[in-house]
Amino acid sequence: MKKLLFSLIFLFSCYSSSAFQQEKEDEISRKNMEILQLLNEAEISINVLDFQQAHTQLNEALEKAKQVNDQKYIALSSGILSSLYYIRHEYDRADTELQRAISIQREIEDEAGLAYSYLNYSKILSAQNKFDRANNYLDLAEDYYLKVNDTEYLGIVSLNRAINNLNSKNSEKSRQLVLTQLNNAEIYLAESVNKYEKSRLYYYKARINFIKGKYDLAQSEALKSLKIAKDNNYGSMFIQSTKILSRIAEEQGDFENSLSYLQTSTKVKDSIFNMNKEVLAIDANTRYGVDAMRTNLKELSRQNAEQERSLKVNKLTTILSVALITILSLLTLSLYKNNNLRARANDLLQKKNDELTIAKENAEKASMAKAQFLSTITHELRTPLYAVTGLTHLLLEESPTENQKEHLNSLKFSGEYLLSLINNILDLNKLEAKKVDILETSFNLEKRISDVLIALKNSADEKKTTLHFDFDPEIPKKLKGDPLKISQILINLIGNSIKFTDNGDIWIAVKKVNQVGKQLFLHFQIKDNGEGITKEKQSAIFDNFTQGSLQINRKFGGTGLGLSIVKNLLNLMGSDIHLDSELGKGSSFTFDLKFEAFEELAGITNPNTPSAALSNDMMHNKRILIVEDNKINQMITRKILEKHLVICDIADNGTIAIEKVKKNNFDLILMDIHMPGISGIEATIEIRKFDDQIPIVALTAVTLDENLDEFYLNGFTDIIPKPYKTEEFFHKINLHLAANKVQA
Repeated sequence: MKKLLFSLIFLFSCYSSSAFQQEKEDEISRKNMEILQLLNEAEISINVLDFQQAHTQLNEALEKAKQVNDQKYIALSSGILSSLYYIRHEYDRADTELQRAISIQREIEDEAGLAYSYLNYSKILSAQNKFDRANNYLDLAEDYYLKVNDTEYLGIVSLNRAINNLNSKNSEKSRQLVLTQLNNAEIYLAESVNKYEKSRLYYYKARINFIKGKYDLAQSEALKSLKIAKDNNYGSMFIQSTKILSRIAEEQGDFENSLSYLQTSTKVKDSIFNMNKEVLAIDANTRYGVDAMRTNLKELSRQNAEQERSLKVNKLTTILSVALITILSLLTLSLYKNNNLRARANDLLQKKNDELTIAKENAEKASMAKAQFLSTITHELRTPLYAVTGLTHLLLEESPTENQKEHLNSLKFSGEYLLSLINNILDLNKLEAKKVDILETSFNLEKRISDVLIALKNSADEKKTTLHFDFDPEIPKKLKGDPLKISQILINLIGNSIKFTDNGDIWIAVKKVNQVGKQLFLHFQIKDNGEGITKEKQSAIFDNFTQGSLQINRKFGGTGLGLSIVKNLLNLMGSDIHLDSELGKGSSFTFDLKFEAFEELAGITNPNTPSAALSNDMMHNKRILIVEDNKINQMITRKILEKHLVICDIADNGTIAIEKVKKNNFDLILMDIHMPGISGIEATIEIRKFDDQIPIVALTAVTLDENLDEFYLNGFTDIIPKPYKTEEFFHKINLHLAANKVQA
């Protein structure tokens, strides 16, 4: 019986508490609806420049928000107040209010409110000519509206981005970009009921067309803006629309209408000033400033605490008294259960720790296995590539026909690119961590791009696509930079365009943007009229293993790494890739790079290129020992050297090499590293015990991720990674032969 009585009392207490909680929640919901209505009305009042009414509505909304302690609406009140200061050109106060709103919204994780605040903050920054920061906040707002697919606010973002570009830049290209962004905004806002933003849209379309000299079109757009402003009593937009209509009429020679529009604008401006002259004298910051807001929040907390205590005294005294008996009755049982739960939790925690330890060990083993795999596969891929590039070089020196020479050059170029691509794929984590080195060497950019186009011509012909190349003649012939990285970027981008373009055209353009001293700034564009990319996929197209869609992957193939590698390479080179695409109409990829104009001064030799003093004649009749276990590599290296009258000897492993060096006089040793028996490093250590003068160069396919200091500390003179460029190969050999001759 006692158990039943306690159960009934407990159920009654729960029911009473639930009913009271529901009543409280209904009251809060009602006040929230009233606050939202007041904030909406205040925003409308600001748009029509009725500042006094806006102040009244914001004040009432803030009071109601304080009553329910709703941080969201307190933040929203500050945000709309910021809009009021923004329209009155009090940008510091607007900034202060909006920063407060953003701080609260971040704390309560109000993503929708944050996006709205970011949008308004971009307007404040734009008004202060801080266009880059304004665009950054527009990006933050756009990320949220894309996520929730809010087309209306995507249109407002696009409109404000166009306004930033219109106010910050003045070129034909920027004006065209502004017009494109305004057209995008018009598409997004087509179904919107936001008349104020539509009025702004038509006004700025009128402005850009006025700047471009299209006065009839400008007049048409301005009249649309004026009609909306007039129908909805938007004072600011009415003034702006009539002012630009006055300017349009003046340019068209219609001075009567020009004067009429100007008088109308002035009249409305005066009436608005008279309507708001009292509120303009109010120090709104005193009411809504930092100190006042802090005081209001403290007062709100105090009032809520008092109200809560009162409710507890008046509503819950009886309930708590009855519940206390139940709590005391269950206390012993609860303690017992808690002890059991604690013991079981400790056992579970220990088990999880053991599992995490095992998982950590497995992860470390997997990481070591991955590192070993990458090291092995790098060597195994580079070794056959050495044969490809070496044989290509030999064939190029055997007087091929012009057609054969073109094909061999393409093969040589593709081999170099394949090596670079292998390195980038295998070391993608290193690339993203920005640990890949950028080389600095002289090269001919126009020839480098021409080589890329030759290598890709067959692929383009198969797709019946024409490649167009436009190279600015003002660009110097010799530039200083990393030609392989440039080739890899262009091959990925042009190859991507070829893949998605059938029976079309691809335009490759390189323009000189600016030059400061030797610093040269170039603009690259790869444009096609192929498949195009949807707006939804454009933000993710540069991610690893990402393509436009599963259907595209099945239709065109590919790994989805190309554009990711391009983005990472450009970031490594201090640049970024920009995409402008429309589904069914094609894509345009653009980026900017900085180079140094290369000049060789008289009497000074570039250490990266062979000089007259280091001609290949120096190799004639020199004795070189090739230590290499791979028969094909032996043959290729030997033939390349013998074409320059080098006397070559071969050692299949390190042991044989040591014996041959003891018994013969060699001018230089080319030493492989990974060989059966003793390694190249061990063989070099032994040779250095009895000969510390002979140059020993590591000619190896080992990855350069290894510690290079180990080679030099163990007696190597230099390192030539395989595959190599023959020019660099000969230059290093001649360099060390010359140095050895001087020492002798």
